[in-house]
Amino acid sequence: MKREILFKAKHIHALPENEWMEGKWVEGFLSGEDYINDGTYEYMIDPDTICQYTGLMDKNGKKIWENDILMCHDNPVDLVKAVFGEFNVIEVESEEVIDSVIGWHYETIPTDALSKCEPFCYSMPLTEDYVKRCKMKVIGNIWDKSEDAKPIILFIMIS
Repeated sequence: MKREILFKAKHIHALPENEWMEGKWVEGFLSGEDYINDGTYEYMIDPDTICQYTGLMDKNGKKIWENDILMCHDNPVDLVKAVFGEFNVIEVESEEVIDSVIGWHYETIPTDALSKCEPFCYSMPLTEDYVKRCKMKVIGNIWDKSEDAKPIILFIMIS
């Protein structure tokens, strides 16, 4: 099995002719603490924005990166974030933590009352099966400044 190890980060322009690329995503391999090389060029990057490729694609065939915001089931309040790190394994019936593992998972972004409740707020493994089952779609990254990438909160008035 060949595993593609890629990173992306926001470009910082150092030369006047590259000013148009300021803040644009560049991807490739890390060639230093502040550089990404795409195989042709080496780009100076903001190291705070470095995101690793998860090896997964969303429902539209778009790469899923660390810190990406994913919409599930085409529902604007069903949002999660792709994360690498430690998360709890929960026993379904008792809802008790029985273990913890390190790996790719998704964290729920609290957008409504349901997404703040257990068990809906638990972190889950980020796998190809979950991506398909939840019909996940990348809508942005936490480092994006676009309105589309920000969680949408719906307010429902009850009369």
